[in-house]
Amino acid sequence: MDRMFRVLGFWTLIIGLMALAGGMIPMALIFFAQTVIFMLLGYLGLSERTYILLFWGYMIVSFTGFTYWSFFRMSI
Repeated sequence: MDRMFRVLGFWTLIIGLMALAGGMIPMALIFFAQTVIFMLLGYLGLSERTYILLFWGYMIVSFTGFTYWSFFRMSI
């Protein structure tokens, strides 16, 4: 599971670089921060259960934030 966090770090880095190339600076910074967090967690060597709980927590926070932003903050 620790390798999957490093894979998540790789993909968030790729998405951050594409956002930076597209001129979306705030989005790129968010994804670069996620890259750092995922890479650090990937090298900690925690237990399988801890990694799963961290991933579920990340999913709940990210989906809640995305739903809030797309429903309340985005203009049509």
